[in-house]
Amino acid sequence: MLQTHTIHQVSHEQRHLAWDKSLPPVLSVKGGEQVFFRALDASGGAITPATQTADLKAIDFAVMDPVHGPVFVEGASPGDTLQVDILEVKPAAWGWTAIFPGFGLLAGEYDTAALKIWELEAGRARFNEQIVIPLDPFCGEMGVAPREDGRFSTIPPGFHGGNIDTRHLTAGATLFLPVGTEGALFSLGDGHAAQGDGEVCGTAIETPMDVTVRLSVRKDIAISEFEFLTAGPLAPRTNTAPYYVTTGHGPDLMEAARKAIRHMIAYLQRTYDLKPNEAYMLCSVAVDLKINEIVDAPNWVVGAYLPTSIFLK
Repeated sequence: MLQTHTIHQVSHEQRHLAWDKSLPPVLSVKGGEQVFFRALDASGGAITPATQTADLKAIDFAVMDPVHGPVFVEGASPGDTLQVDILEVKPAAWGWTAIFPGFGLLAGEYDTAALKIWELEAGRARFNEQIVIPLDPFCGEMGVAPREDGRFSTIPPGFHGGNIDTRHLTAGATLFLPVGTEGALFSLGDGHAAQGDGEVCGTAIETPMDVTVRLSVRKDIAISEFEFLTAGPLAPRTNTAPYYVTTGHGPDLMEAARKAIRHMIAYLQRTYDLKPNEAYMLCSVAVDLKINEIVDAPNWVVGAYLPTSIFLK
């Protein structure tokens, strides 16, 4: 009989840096059972509360974005769907946001590294004396092994999920992943305490994370890429005041997104006296990129949505 009360544990030592269906699983579970993950942050523990900006030059990108697992789910076969119910997500008491030159939406425009260490307390993180970010934690990385042979970096997303950085996958949400190999081989990592849609500077509020999920096999659903059900309405969850929106337009959505963020950085500089790198990091953790219009050729419109509720005065 299925023991749905069983909670298996994956430790922070049980991690890998590539999606690969040949990896041996760290444990095997029955469909419907729960797994508790103790996950490192995106730096794999290289960044700590004592890290200084100058230390970023020594960070090895080859060890960034570790995921924990993989977990073999009995009965999962190619063509099935793995249902991941996100039961609990608990960030650590600290986190970090960084600008790495050459990485992020505006790569090439910010050639100086920057680092912010956050204290996470009482459901929020203080950016400065006038800006407070509400926490809404989730895992940036959740996925299964790809159906193809070989090793695939954990940094880009794919058909199997992976580094999807989707901030709506909070506790109470359900993620659906297409199974590509026997047992699915599920892993997760990359804890985020808060993030804006787009994660534009390349990092959110990165943090170690304790995560509990329930893994179930769905043979009645066939999907080609990940899908999800949110935990509830999106707008009222953490931001309850109006949004200030800057826009970018053009025939290329990526460039339109860059324009919208550049305009938001300029707005934050002139309105709140932030330095450019401060404004860029704030955009990454609090500003949502949205496609406002994609039908009126030849130009499309992207908006950058800033929640004004993060400002105390």
